[in-house]
Amino acid sequence: MAAQRYKLTIAYRGTRYHGWQRQAWVDSYKGERPPDGEGIPTIQETVWRAIVSVVRHPISLVGSSRTDAAVHAKGQVAHFDTDQLQIPIVGMRRAINARLPADILVRKIDPVGGSFDAVFSTLSKRYQYFIWNAEDRPAFFPDLAWHRWQELDRDAMRQAALAFVGEHDFASFAKPGHGRENTVRLVHCCDVSWRAQKLVIAVEGSGFLWNMVRIMVGTLVEVGLGRHPPETIAGMLSAKDRRAAGATAPPHGLYLQWIKTAETATGVPPPPEAVG
Repeated sequence: MAAQRYKLTIAYRGTRYHGWQRQAWVDSYKGERPPDGEGIPTIQETVWRAIVSVVRHPISLVGSSRTDAAVHAKGQVAHFDTDQLQIPIVGMRRAINARLPADILVRKIDPVGGSFDAVFSTLSKRYQYFIWNAEDRPAFFPDLAWHRWQELDRDAMRQAALAFVGEHDFASFAKPGHGRENTVRLVHCCDVSWRAQKLVIAVEGSGFLWNMVRIMVGTLVEVGLGRHPPETIAGMLSAKDRRAAGATAPPHGLYLQWIKTAETATGVPPPPEAVG
């Protein structure tokens, strides 16, 4: 029987996991040792095991974005193939979710063509960064927001954020060792919004470098604290040197909000350095 490819939309709270990417067990891992044959806790492995237990054959689960440890997602995209076509999509989603822990949810399953690829069919991504800007820390969700008690100049942050929009070389805003030959990326928008202690920085782009959004956020916070005037962002970009930009914001405030994909892919992948 011919296999069908399915596109998954997945939400997760990344607090307990070492990112999306499946990772083998290493002796240096300080957490509880998993059962034999399992790696350290990751979203990909956890979802993979749930799907395999439903379709009852090995699969390859491919994710669009390799989110880091403690990073969350509202709309991660992944795909897998199965020949178990007799399972209704509604029942498949229900069965997979029944086998997942409470902090991971498959929000949607869609049948797609065989040329669809969660990585190469990605057109753009949007991340949100949640800052709790108040005197007291958020006692009920400390793992879901970055607490900053200092007063932040939001107007200066908005002005600085505009400098990120457009096509730029973001070498200054990438973690060293990112492995990309091409560090030019297109940012469609970078917004700073505020509503009663909730400061949200949203960034949409065609792709991102390792830690790029978190370094952008850390730099904008430094602008908000008055350490850099907004107009210095242009100089940071032109420096193409990680030391020129601000600090890296912690991972637990970052959310992968959504991913736009081409539902009918050409089947011709872009150069590897263009995908981030």
